[in-house]
Amino acid sequence: MPRLRWVLLWTFAVVFLTVTFAAYVTEFRRTARLGGAVDRKVAELVRLSRTNQDMEEKVSFYGTQEGLARLAREQFNLVKPGEKIYRLQVVSADEPLLP
Repeated sequence: MPRLRWVLLWTFAVVFLTVTFAAYVTEFRRTARLGGAVDRKVAELVRLSRTNQDMEEKVSFYGTQEGLARLAREQFNLVKPGEKIYRLQVVSADEPLLP
């Protein structure tokens, strides 16, 4: 019959190894989850940086005279004095032509 000391020693060793292994697995899963979160945040940061760069380029362009003129033409339908405006009308083949 084994001595009580050896039974207690082996029981303690098995419990210690089980707890250590469970803590290791838990930390490994947590690290993997946090790594995925970091990857998502980095991708979002890159996307927002590109958007920010595009907006800064637009702000710098529309801050110039050429940019203001283009904005006035596109959004407010303004023209410079002396310019001719041509209006294009698309006629579909399904519609009859009016005289």
